[in-house]
Amino acid sequence: MALQPLAAAASDTAVADAVAAADPLPELYQPQDDLERGLWLRMDEYERDLKSSRQVIHDPELNAYVRSVLCKMVGEAECQNIRLYISHTPHFNATMAPNGVMQVWSGLLLRTQNEAQLATVLAHEYAHFRQRHGVKLFREAKEKSNTAAWLAFTGIGLIASIAIAGSIFKFSREQEQEADLGGLALLDAAGYDTSEAAVLWQQLINEEDATRLARGKKKKRKAKAGMFDTHPANQQRIDYLREAAAGTPGTPGQTGLAEYQRAMRNWWPVFLDDQLKMNDDGASTYLLDSMINANGSTPWLEFGRGELARRKGTPEALEAAVSHYSAAIAAGGDLPELWRGRGLALKKLGQPAAAKADLEEYLVRAPEAADHAMISMISGGIQ
Repeated sequence: MALQPLAAAASDTAVADAVAAADPLPELYQPQDDLERGLWLRMDEYERDLKSSRQVIHDPELNAYVRSVLCKMVGEAECQNIRLYISHTPHFNATMAPNGVMQVWSGLLLRTQNEAQLATVLAHEYAHFRQRHGVKLFREAKEKSNTAAWLAFTGIGLIASIAIAGSIFKFSREQEQEADLGGLALLDAAGYDTSEAAVLWQQLINEEDATRLARGKKKKRKAKAGMFDTHPANQQRIDYLREAAAGTPGTPGQTGLAEYQRAMRNWWPVFLDDQLKMNDDGASTYLLDSMINANGSTPWLEFGRGELARRKGTPEALEAAVSHYSAAIAAGGDLPELWRGRGLALKKLGQPAAAKADLEEYLVRAPEAADHAMISMISGGIQ
């Protein structure tokens, strides 16, 4: 869906700033004084640690794909200055530091359902970077504190805060809206379906609701932002994103579903496994159901349903797991983990011959799997 003129989407200055943010920067922002140079040194130190972190995924194909989505929106000239790191962390997050370090967490890659949704988050973070929101917050914080105390704080606190949240302090509501609308401008210019931005945030609200309901808690939604809130309320964000993307007549933008699925093929089972280990059945069930509702059932999603059911461990759940794995295989699914999951479920159901056959098939299909030795031992012990 084409993006309507942003001036018609809202009336405050955030919209005008968002339009200005779409203009290319002439060069990567450089520190302007000793204070900012100190910040850059700390961030460079953090990046050195990040490079050697076991949490960083170095797979060249996955990294190249995520980078290509960013570069498609911001152009090669700007993109070449960005150092991108994909972190094996099962929560939804992406961050960008003022010195050009971008992190994408694996939990985000599990939750975005197509390339346009991934682009939404990358564009949002890059809009923060273009608007230099991090630098502005840093300077504002320094002005409110003693210099010596501030620098002592940033020695440790800065590293931790960037790692956890991607910024020194929470962005203001105005800055978040600027980043949202600036990101939409980038999405539109790259030909993506801008309506997917609101869809993504709605999915996140629904997932949080599913978690709370599964744990016996009430839904936690806010229609309006409170006086002291530092981010737009969830529903408020969705409303203005929908309004901005309501669109002028024209050819709808692309979602990039097929491209996204190809890029995620080898990693989706890994990221799903991370999610299931969090023991959040409400969120996991919602994620799988929402993906099926959006794009129809696929062998990937039947595998996910099988994994979720198998881990519940009851006879009824194990039978359901076997059905899901079998449906995925019958539909042409070739993830090796399908045979592993079905074999383990069949073993618990007391069907040793079928279990052994499936586990051996898994070993043939995944000779380099990290759990190859363990599954080989299990298979060899089945009589």
